[in-house]
Amino acid sequence: MQPVVTVGLDGSPASLAAARWAADEAEKRKLTLRLLHAWPLLAPEPARVPAAVDQNYWAKRLVHTAQAELQARHPGLSIVGNLVADDARNALLHAASESEMLVLGSRGLEPVESYFLGDVSMPVVARAERPVVLVRAGIPEEEPAPARVRRVVVAMKLHGSPDELLDFAFHTAAARDLPVLAVHGRSVPLHAHVPWGVDHHVTEEMTRDAREQLSKALRPWHEKYPQVDVADSFRLESPAKAVVRAAEGARLLVVGRRQHRHALGTRLDPVAHAAIHHARCPVAIVPHD
Repeated sequence: MQPVVTVGLDGSPASLAAARWAADEAEKRKLTLRLLHAWPLLAPEPARVPAAVDQNYWAKRLVHTAQAELQARHPGLSIVGNLVADDARNALLHAASESEMLVLGSRGLEPVESYFLGDVSMPVVARAERPVVLVRAGIPEEEPAPARVRRVVVAMKLHGSPDELLDFAFHTAAARDLPVLAVHGRSVPLHAHVPWGVDHHVTEEMTRDAREQLSKALRPWHEKYPQVDVADSFRLESPAKAVVRAAEGARLLVVGRRQHRHALGTRLDPVAHAAIHHARCPVAIVPHD
């Protein structure tokens, strides 16, 4: 199968926002866009029946309407519709294994549940073999933002950030002609707290060491993607807070997720969990060993 970007459609504003983001990404990566709608009650395709009695009419209409809009926005983009008679979770996991990335709509921590939130999106994010991008509804695609935050933000670990994570971040930045900001946060250790505040000698040493390690870790990727401007940021706060704050106004936040070899549920680490629920920009969750 040729490389594709797959987006899950359910007709909600969040899934339509995801489809628009996915179409833009597919065009920049020169890939086919696949619009996937999964419904267990999808009937076998009849030979010829009028729309009034076609049990699949609304499913078809959902996909065709989205496809028409996206094709008008991206005339040269290859777009295919895909109706699947399966549970949404199973269909999306299978689609993710065949795709460069899977794109889903998300509503963050809003109290109203959406089709791809909770029962569907979180298990997919936690188990997908390929990157999953979550896109919120209600944020203009070309939202005005200062030049300094038009970037791809990637959450870094100082000791061995996985290649899959950094390659995805840099590849996306290169395709979109954006800079990369690598962010690492670390809370101030207890021994650095003194009666008058914080021991600045300790924090200065922490910052210097972290910046040196970040620079060393990013050097090979800067060489692999010389067209991408790279900056790093070390913040004296929890990694989750540092990443979410750095992503304000960003075009994409990229975080990692360790692949589980056994059925350990849908737990994510604190950084990925915070990014999914609190970051306003699209969030890519990249699985790695």
